[in-house]
Amino acid sequence: MVCSARPPRTGRSAPSRAGLKDGQSVLLRVLGDGPIGAVIAQANAEGHVRGYAVHPHADLPHTQARKLDVGGLVGRNGMLHVTRDLGLRTPYHGCAPLVSGEIAEDLASYFVTSEQVPSVVALGVLVGPDLRVLASGGVCVQALPGARREVIDELDARARRLPPITQMMSAGQSAEEILAVSLGDLSPHLGPLTPLAFHCRCSRERVEGMLSLLGAAELQALLEEEGRAEVTCRFCGDRYVLSETEVRELIARLNAAPPDLRRQADSDERRSKGKPKPSVM
Repeated sequence: MVCSARPPRTGRSAPSRAGLKDGQSVLLRVLGDGPIGAVIAQANAEGHVRGYAVHPHADLPHTQARKLDVGGLVGRNGMLHVTRDLGLRTPYHGCAPLVSGEIAEDLASYFVTSEQVPSVVALGVLVGPDLRVLASGGVCVQALPGARREVIDELDARARRLPPITQMMSAGQSAEEILAVSLGDLSPHLGPLTPLAFHCRCSRERVEGMLSLLGAAELQALLEEEGRAEVTCRFCGDRYVLSETEVRELIARLNAAPPDLRRQADSDERRSKGKPKPSVM
């Protein structure tokens, strides 16, 4: 899979949609010990992508090679969690320790250690002098079951000789051209292309559903303390405010729920004690 994107919030293409089928999605959580905090990214088969960092304004000096110190910002100790929602009863979840904080290296390590799939991953972000992101993209090549060892070794060798992704993007190379450089004479078959675009699925209905998980008692306490409920989506920054009347209506619906649902809400409320108010959808 190879993809490249340029602002504003629109992408060129992503061949094969990273192995996802219609209605499926994948969520990455990079939980390192660096100053940027957790990094979250989500994408689905339709090419919709979104993500955020807990502390997006964290900064460190560039490396000696004049590159962004991604590993220093993310941290070199922590875990990478991958959740695939394949439309089944339970999503698939895998995890692996971070190896460097450099996202590409951590992903390649995850694929080998957690999913036992030899993989080559290269990522890049092109940043302008004013620190605006000009382009971003990446290559992920994975061995299929039964792949010959010499093919895997050749892919690994080619990956080590690849120009930086940012260099290829700044030269105006398309996703297809980057794929050709990555695979050389291995005769790749180009599948359907999926346009990429930033898309956030937050909504007022999702906010109400998330607040319902707090339970009636917790919502009542929130109402007495603040007089309303306010939730901000970290993915897109949209802010949702529920007035006192709307919160009281939500409490009334919870109190009118069947006993089994009320017991579940009470259980969720007990688990949420001492946790910060929700701010992500």
